[in-house]
Amino acid sequence: MSLSPRERRILAEIEGALEQEDPELARRVAEINKDARGVRRRVPRAWMIYLAAALVIVSLLVAVLAT
Repeated sequence: MSLSPRERRILAEIEGALEQEDPELARRVAEINKDARGVRRRVPRAWMIYLAAALVIVSLLVAVLAT
């Protein structure tokens, strides 16, 4: 889900204020975000697989225990 234009503007204002107040912290946050971009794209898929597997197992358990 992407951010709305208003949310992007607010985030840009926060980032700008951070860069002015503490440039070193802003640099560190930017590095963390840069490193995490590849991870974020893979994580949701993994969680969806785990969630689907868990739902199948729970459904099977409920079916077995209900009979």
